[in-house]
Amino acid sequence: MMDNFWNELQEELKRGVKEKGHPFRFGTFGTVGMDKLPRLRTIVLRHVFDNGHLCFYTDKRSKKVMHIMENPNISLLFYNPEKLLQVKIEGLASVVTDENKLKTMWKDIPESNKKDYTTETAPGSTLKNPNNLEYLTGDHFFCMIEIEPFRIEYLKLKRPNHIRVAYSMEDENWEGEFLVP
Repeated sequence: MMDNFWNELQEELKRGVKEKGHPFRFGTFGTVGMDKLPRLRTIVLRHVFDNGHLCFYTDKRSKKVMHIMENPNISLLFYNPEKLLQVKIEGLASVVTDENKLKTMWKDIPESNKKDYTTETAPGSTLKNPNNLEYLTGDHFFCMIEIEPFRIEYLKLKRPNHIRVAYSMEDENWEGEFLVP
């Protein structure tokens, strides 16, 4: 029975990558840096790999990269309001350093989106006028973050009973158990 819920959450994550309007396309990503203050932001889910890892892109100068370096423990949250399905992922984040992988991913990004990684100043920097944002030519700060999940929670809000299942990585396998919703 738990396999059905596992398959559904995996399918929803994969659809989030493939379908632009899918609610799992965007997730809430949480980190905690040295200041011990939780930081939340929205990310765009870019890949769900065969090994179960997930990935998103960012500017390597962003605060989230610094937070991951300080503390790789992260959380991701996805919610589909039509299905009343929430998926919470806890895992370890790492900055991808494999140059071949980065070049391959960079090549696949549409030209119109590449400018998001070419601003002259770092994300979060003050700006007097957003119309005066300057971009680099030929250089970029593209970065990939890969998430290795170690716990995934599935929560389906439905009647007569909500269903909540926690999956944990045990000896290279995902083991599930029902939880009180």
